[in-house]
Amino acid sequence: MSRSEVSGVAGSRRPVAAPGRRRGPELERAILDAVLEQLGTDGWNALTMEGVASGAQTGKAALYRRWPSKADLVAEALRTRLPPLGRIPDLGSAREDLYAVCVRMRDVMRSRAGQALRTVLHECDHIHAERFRDLVRAGLYEPAHGLIGELVRRGIDRGDVRPDATGPLLVEVIPALMMYRAKVCGSEWADAEIAEMIDGVMVPLLSA
Repeated sequence: MSRSEVSGVAGSRRPVAAPGRRRGPELERAILDAVLEQLGTDGWNALTMEGVASGAQTGKAALYRRWPSKADLVAEALRTRLPPLGRIPDLGSAREDLYAVCVRMRDVMRSRAGQALRTVLHECDHIHAERFRDLVRAGLYEPAHGLIGELVRRGIDRGDVRPDATGPLLVEVIPALMMYRAKVCGSEWADAEIAEMIDGVMVPLLSA
């Protein structure tokens, strides 16, 4: 074997350089992904800082530098990863607008972060429960109130919602029904069930 061939064989056996260490936003994304992964597989009670660090392929120190406790870490993952409701385009009627917002709410709660949030609320103790309920209020309940109120006002301007449908309780009907049936009855809110709620409850309640 020639010297060049020997050199080529030796070169082929050199170890591949390890990728650079993740830092900053990239590392934080990996950590928060690992939180949602562990919540989905193990739940709140079994989630540990060690398990999250292992899933993110980092050390516990990287977690504790950013979040002083498990509750702080989980709250950050849920707060930043829960999909926003966004806006609803004018679909031509209050019925279609409200149906669309219900589908959007359902999809948020079906998201990875939404399912993780439901797991946390089901398992966590009373000390942490209020904190995570605040996340539900800020991340879903209050945005839903604002968006439904906007759609009702759009319907009033359009003429298919009665002009006096301005009471504060009206915007709570959809979120209250959806969250109650999801928690108490285990409803997954299929499209047909959403349509039944809109046509049987909301349209008669709001019709001009």
